Amino acid sequence: MYRDPVESLEPLHSRPAAIRTLRVGMIGIGTVGSGTFRVLARNRADIAARAGRSIELVIVAARNLERAAGIVGEGVPLTADAMHVATHPDVDVVVEVAGGTGPARDWVLAAIAHGKHVVTANKALLAVHGTEIFAAAREKGVVVAYEGAVAVSIPIIKALREGLAANRIEWVAGIINGTTNFILSKMRDEGLDFAAALAQAQALGYAEADPTFDIEGIDAAHKLTLLAANAFGMPLRFADAQVEGITALQGLDVACAEQLGYRIKLLGVARRQASGVELRVQPALVPADHLMAHVKGSMNAVMVKSDAAGLTMYYGAGAGSEQTASAVIADLVDVARLDGVDASQHVPHLGVHAHATNALSVLPRAAVDTSHYLRVPVHAVGQIQAVTACLAAQKVPVRQVALAAECSGTGPQVLVLTGPVVQGTLDLAVHALQARNEVAGPVVTLRVEALEG
Repeated sequence: MYRDPVESLEPLHSRPAAIRTLRVGMIGIGTVGSGTFRVLARNRADIAARAGRSIELVIVAARNLERAAGIVGEGVPLTADAMHVATHPDVDVVVEVAGGTGPARDWVLAAIAHGKHVVTANKALLAVHGTEIFAAAREKGVVVAYEGAVAVSIPIIKALREGLAANRIEWVAGIINGTTNFILSKMRDEGLDFAAALAQAQALGYAEADPTFDIEGIDAAHKLTLLAANAFGMPLRFADAQVEGITALQGLDVACAEQLGYRIKLLGVARRQASGVELRVQPALVPADHLMAHVKGSMNAVMVKSDAAGLTMYYGAGAGSEQTASAVIADLVDVARLDGVDASQHVPHLGVHAHATNALSVLPRAAVDTSHYLRVPVHAVGQIQAVTACLAAQKVPVRQVALAAECSGTGPQVLVLTGPVVQGTLDLAVHALQARNEVAGPVVTLRVEALEG
């Protein structure tokens, strides 16, 4: 233990319940944890005024105690034992911002078992273990809050659970990973290829040394899982999500999309259908004049289509220390306001009460129905008709055909925009195209999302 006068903390039960300080134990003091400490200290009075009582950080667990001491100073006890924080009798709420899905699960479940509320920004933890964690929290009558886990500075969970509570949500779609949006912005604006744009993102700190979770779409899928559960009152279905990243995306397709009046974004889409829910992450073409196409750099944006409110859009920073801290502390304020509130009156963890959960199934990839972009390399310009004839024979509606304007060194490229067609039918059509003598290389396909109200 490092500088840990925890035993001298004033017992919570010695204070009047109505004015008792909310005591917070934090696990992790990295990017998010340090931002949370700074914002809590800087805005202490404003936060207390909104919460109705003070919020005080009383103990921090960290791997590097010397570094942690440099952040929190002399006033906050430190420990290397995260489980000590999770189970400490003088902690009301545990803030878990260490990340990961192994030890973090144990800490969170231990905190819940000891009757403590939990605030976390750990989207992977909840996407993978959320069903278990939320069930344990309901049994103990405590809250697990996670606004910072989804879109950082955008209060989208609160919007879905509270602001849009009167609505039947039809779909949710968003740019919910700042790293990939930065890379795609660089590929479009500066003509960089994927590798060069990724290297720039890493140099500027937008991408980790191992960026797999971001560039393969896994991080976005974690977040989309939480969005879909809150939008549709369905269980967490991360394992069923269809996930495609941007590692195979070519600069040529970014340029061709631009030629056709579109921009490519990595989108997370959850759409309610009569037979189930689409739950998918993939790079997709968005009309260039759409608001979503103008979300640049590391910014995030989420659109929601609902029956009463109509189309709404939420925009804000998708990364950052204090930006995430803003969401973490908002959750702490919500917890602080719960004093004396019966657990049955808490806002449900996933938007609806457990007995009303809708066991919606996730549609298989082959059943997803969207428009598509195809880039078909051919041996000669005059072979456009062979491409369109093949697609027509496969019952794929063709909406627009063009030749790529910029394809030096690649040979002629036929660009096709289809009408709506189920993925299974498109896959068969692409297979048929690949078998034709006129086709000179792999056919590239991307979905097209209109994101219309």
